[in-house]
Amino acid sequence: MANHGYVHKLKAGKPGSPILVVLHGTGGDENQFFGFGAELLPDATIVAPRGDVSEHGAARFFKRTGEGVYDMADLARATRKMASFVKALAAEHGASEIIGLGYSNGANILANVLVEEGVFGRAVLMHPLIPFKPRANPELADRRILITAGGRDPICPAPLTQALADYFTSQKAVVALEWHSGGHDIRQNEIAAIGRFVEK
Repeated sequence: MANHGYVHKLKAGKPGSPILVVLHGTGGDENQFFGFGAELLPDATIVAPRGDVSEHGAARFFKRTGEGVYDMADLARATRKMASFVKALAAEHGASEIIGLGYSNGANILANVLVEEGVFGRAVLMHPLIPFKPRANPELADRRILITAGGRDPICPAPLTQALADYFTSQKAVVALEWHSGGHDIRQNEIAAIGRFVEK
């Protein structure tokens, strides 16, 4: 099986079904959300790539120079690579729709692919952090995006989460925001919101 640039785990779905790309957080791997993705959309093709950057042994999708400080050149490289990877697998499996789900660092690369390349018709961004103002992109209109977040998240501050939601709304995407009262942890109301989002 060709890896299309990433070590990854894949479950082929039924013909004509969506492809769901699940993206782990820092220190995770291709197993972190693979089973969750398969439970969410049993008929879909599920693909889970492993980040190709190592930060002191922790897998990530792009480099950073500090907490919340991104290597923008590497983010651009990673964005192009991820977009190419997803498009190749979607074509290979005849996907009816491309859906993305990412947590933390996985949400960040997913958000940047949306901004720069489009690719995903629907996306779940769990605890994303985009610490810069994304460019305007009219092609985001009507894309459906769910953002889940913790109101006291020390890694992804609530004002930046709200700013990202406002950005996607300003680009005429259809945005839903699901908060919980905690931090960077994933809670049950997020899981329930994701279930509702992917069923539509």
